[in-house]
Amino acid sequence: MIDADALARVRALIAEPVLAGVLGVLNPAGEETRVVGGAVRNALLGIAVQDVDLGTTMAPEEVSRRAKAAGWQVVPTGIEHGTLTLVQAGRSFEVTTLREDIETDGRRAVVRFGQDFTHDAARRDFTINALSMGPDSVLHDYFGGAADLAARRVRFIGDADQRLSEDYLRGLRFFRFSAAYGSGQLDPAGFAAVLRHRQGFAQLSRERVRQEMLKLLMAERALPVIEQAETEGILSEILGFVLDVRAFTQALRFAGPVNVDLDAMARLAALAGPHAGDEAALWQGRLRLSNAEIKALNRYAQAVACEPASPRLLRYRFSEQALPALVLRAAMRVDPEHELPERLTEAHKPAPEFLITGADIVAAGVLPGPRVGKILARIEADWIAAGLPADREAQRRFLEAAVDQQR
Repeated sequence: MIDADALARVRALIAEPVLAGVLGVLNPAGEETRVVGGAVRNALLGIAVQDVDLGTTMAPEEVSRRAKAAGWQVVPTGIEHGTLTLVQAGRSFEVTTLREDIETDGRRAVVRFGQDFTHDAARRDFTINALSMGPDSVLHDYFGGAADLAARRVRFIGDADQRLSEDYLRGLRFFRFSAAYGSGQLDPAGFAAVLRHRQGFAQLSRERVRQEMLKLLMAERALPVIEQAETEGILSEILGFVLDVRAFTQALRFAGPVNVDLDAMARLAALAGPHAGDEAALWQGRLRLSNAEIKALNRYAQAVACEPASPRLLRYRFSEQALPALVLRAAMRVDPEHELPERLTEAHKPAPEFLITGADIVAAGVLPGPRVGKILARIEADWIAAGLPADREAQRRFLEAAVDQQR
């Protein structure tokens, strides 16, 4: 039975003036347009709705014509799949004509436009993603998705093997959605089907794998899902090395009580262990990480390996990354667990500032050139060895000593 408050939340979403206006434009006589998928799911759960997708019986050309007449900008974001994006006054909605699969190969599908919401829902992945509601405020639930939401259960629609053979990415989405919306163990039939189709992951683009993996890492129940998936080594197989689930477990366990947020790269660093410091080309091949993400991942690896590793030094070298890095160091048994709160307290203090510059060295009588950089590095090393004193006069003494040694 659908909870009355949950149903009221979806109806309130449908009644929101801008969305209600779009639905009014796209529901002429003889046609039907509904809010579909994630927006309905999240509203039922009381989770913030970020994106609202619409499904319609109208052909894209008719959607475009009616939307333009109503003053909406129309962007053909996926016209080959029947998808248009309507934009007006900072709001946007994706509108997709109902579809039926004609042919699939595990990566992409050949589709034709349809008129049947039941058929369109049947081609989705999970029951909780097949819900829809139109301006009449009737909740359409063809596969028991509302009951699965209430039970915090993630199930494939119909035959799981068929769903996976249509698109192997659904195997990763099964883990990600189970971590975000499920509870308890993975759905046994779904997990067994994913294992049967595990060879299909090799066919997926690394960009799609990246998207699902990073969302999985940040999901509420990432840990139990990753633990169960790794009983079969399936995520390790995808990334090409054995994941350190123990370190990941400890990192999440340590971070909560000390109020340290672990971003996706910190979590990936915990799972990757020594591989966090691998070269950019390897990470591009595994997950198509951006340059900024690879840099962050490598810096976490450097911070874990850093010696000496006083909190002040970590804060100086790694800035805000020092706090999650200290959690990673404890999780990986580099630092004693019991010292973590005290080390974090020290790392919360402002980073010490190294005040000596190349100009100071030139002003002390050293000719401009490569020697200036070498002397500056020596001064910084001496300053670090001395405990990073903040006083400028103390730092100038390192400058004077280094310059005297060069004369």
